[in-house]
Amino acid sequence: MNDRLSYDRREELPDSVFGLPERREYPMPDAAHVRAAEAYFRYCPENLRERLAEAILSRAAEYGVDVRSPEILAYAAKKSGGRQ
Repeated sequence: MNDRLSYDRREELPDSVFGLPERREYPMPDAAHVRAAEAYFRYCPENLRERLAEAILSRAAEYGVDVRSPEILAYAAKKSGGRQ
């Protein structure tokens, strides 16, 4: 599956499927896009990484995606105070 969304399709998505909904960045409407968000995590601004990591893990659980990025797991652990 292609991880690119057309402009029209992206505009139709609700804010709730974005990793950073206030910025409408990192759309995750399906498992393929959760994997894409994981791959593009490194481009996220430092001050937003904890929130994005938490969003990726939440959407991954919803779609049965196994997140393997140590960086995402570490940021999510910071957000949760070490609990995962």
